Amino acid sequence: MRIQDVIRALEQWAPPQLQESYDNCGLQTGDPGSEVGRALLTLDCTEAVVEEAVAQGCGLIIAHHPLIFKALKTLTGEDEVQRTLMAAVRGHVAIYAIHTNLDNVIDGVSGAMAAKLGLEPLHVLDPRPGQLLKLSVFVPQRHADAVRNALFAAGAGRVGAYDECSFNIEGTGTFRAGPGTHPFVGEQGKRHAEAEVRMEVICPVHLQQAVVAALHQAHPYEEVAFDLYPLLNRNAGMGSGLVGEWKEPLRELDFLGQLKEVFGPPAVRHTQLTGRPVKRVALCGGSGAFLIGKALAAGADAFVTGDVKYHDFFLPAGRMLLADIGHFESERFTPELIQNHLTRILPTFATRLSETGTNPIHFH
Repeated sequence: MRIQDVIRALEQWAPPQLQESYDNCGLQTGDPGSEVGRALLTLDCTEAVVEEAVAQGCGLIIAHHPLIFKALKTLTGEDEVQRTLMAAVRGHVAIYAIHTNLDNVIDGVSGAMAAKLGLEPLHVLDPRPGQLLKLSVFVPQRHADAVRNALFAAGAGRVGAYDECSFNIEGTGTFRAGPGTHPFVGEQGKRHAEAEVRMEVICPVHLQQAVVAALHQAHPYEEVAFDLYPLLNRNAGMGSGLVGEWKEPLRELDFLGQLKEVFGPPAVRHTQLTGRPVKRVALCGGSGAFLIGKALAAGADAFVTGDVKYHDFFLPAGRMLLADIGHFESERFTPELIQNHLTRILPTFATRLSETGTNPIHFH
């Protein structure tokens, strides 16, 4: 297995185009063409984690949080980031980060939280705009099935939980082949009329290049007539946070007790109890206080996240239970989530969950 093969499996799941503008996902250090026997999975990459990787024979560390957030002007070992990088280079260990792009897919970090609580996922809390295109192409009728299948295979034609979605209108196309052309049908210099299908499919932005390449490969024409339109529609499976439900509601105190049992925080910081049962729950791993308004608008009975500031606890004002379980605690199952994905996609590739504690926050 090469590092780039592992990266491809991760980025087909959580495309790097979904990372936030401030983030720095991707390969932090290492040669993507190098062979790797196993990977160590962790929430944070520290010197101790690199030492563990070397000791366990792991040539790749896959971390949720990027080691490098800001540009480095020197590499002298004067801080933890530099020392960790230097240790990784010395130990021939590559480091890859899959951060906010994994936050922004429905089966990512928030999805893992929902699964641990036994919630049935409903939808993304704040769908990300600008992630969809509509591809419209004109295909001779005899080749419509072949082109349609190629587009579906490349990832186009998915609407929510439905795939292989397209709309097709039959009509007549005309064209005249110019000098130097080699027309599939018709003759040079003569107008030709051909029975065609206007085919429309939805295409995720991050798959545009692959879908257009598949179109050109499957289409019989020398010059393919197609259009790409940006859509205002939001992709229901991409964005921040998640909303889920239980079939039966819980008492608020039982809900808070479940949060403590599942995620393991020393204590759960929360707003005053509302006196209402909890059935619909909004979730966001990491620092999700920016979604409090979205959680209220979604009709959530409770919102679970980390890093909530003092004044943010006033915002729900008795309308919703807000629970802060801690940043680390909300993301603690992310390495396990990554392991499950890689085991499913690359069943012969070995992965190991790090046993090194990386939570920088301690309680007395």
